[in-house]
Amino acid sequence: MLITNMKMINFRNYDEFNIDFNKNINIFYGNNAQGKTNIIEAIFLCAIGKSFRANKDKELIKFERNFLNVEINYNKIDRDGKIKIEISDKKNIYLNGIKNKKLSELIGKINIVLFTPDDINILKNGPKMRRRFLDIMISQLRPNYIYCLNMYTKTLEQRNAYLKQIKLEKKSEELLDVWDVKLAEYGEKIFNYRREFIQKIKEKINDIHKKITNNNENLKIEYISDFSDAQTNYYILKNHQKIDILRGSTTKGIHKDDFDIYLNEKSVNTYGSQGQNRTVVLSLKMSELQVIREEIGENPILLLDDFMSELDENRRNNFLKNIGQTQVFVTCTDKIDIENINYSEFNVINGKLKKIK
Repeated sequence: MLITNMKMINFRNYDEFNIDFNKNINIFYGNNAQGKTNIIEAIFLCAIGKSFRANKDKELIKFERNFLNVEINYNKIDRDGKIKIEISDKKNIYLNGIKNKKLSELIGKINIVLFTPDDINILKNGPKMRRRFLDIMISQLRPNYIYCLNMYTKTLEQRNAYLKQIKLEKKSEELLDVWDVKLAEYGEKIFNYRREFIQKIKEKINDIHKKITNNNENLKIEYISDFSDAQTNYYILKNHQKIDILRGSTTKGIHKDDFDIYLNEKSVNTYGSQGQNRTVVLSLKMSELQVIREEIGENPILLLDDFMSELDENRRNNFLKNIGQTQVFVTCTDKIDIENINYSEFNVINGKLKKIK
């Protein structure tokens, strides 16, 4: 899988942008706040349909402009394609020139793996970040997962609203069964997807981590969930109805799922150093890359936003040796010299690109 060209108009600090990419490594370097990450963000937007750092689409539009366009041309083993996203008062997505009605039709056209400095929060912050990691990965590979997740979320919101009505307006508790049944059914499907992909990661992450750390560290990942099959899920929800009514929210369900990663048998988010946490996240992302590659039969696109900053030279080189035939987009503050690999390098200054190599 390759992104061959990208065009942007009024995206963040770019007036206009048209660039052909190297099929191997593309490096964008420069001082902070010059627009390096904006390039990564635009690619992510075309792959997932939303930004990884903006809460509202309009935040992506250049200051004092009223619209933006981003267009990507890509090649896959079996086809070529074009994705165009327009944002003004609303967002329009076009696939090969045809307007797309559902976001789910976009996801999976370009498969990506993103690594940013904030990804250390996958380990350091709460379970929400870890579920988001799983959701983005699985959504790219299993379209039905998006549907199940959306339906679960919608049903959960309805159940929580009714719990408050029971508490404040003395509504009938018996009607909770309507939502409990639905949550149990959708929860079972989501649980099965997550368990499947955690197992796929488990089979790869330790070998990857050993290569990055020269066999000095062992890694394992464990999925944490109260749920399993629909019947068990239903009884868990039913047994917690009284507590849920008191709290006005659903206290059990796959929206509480989590996973933990152990480094040499100790939880890395509790006992790992900053450097170890950073390397573990890198191993997690590389596992994601390998899982996607096995699923789709080709390499996804790897987006690395300032990933060099907290890796020592040895770990950095070991990582670059193990990315294989993957197209990579790297942002960093300084030029990088890479031996025996074909790459392009661009200096980014205030929303302008100058090709150096």
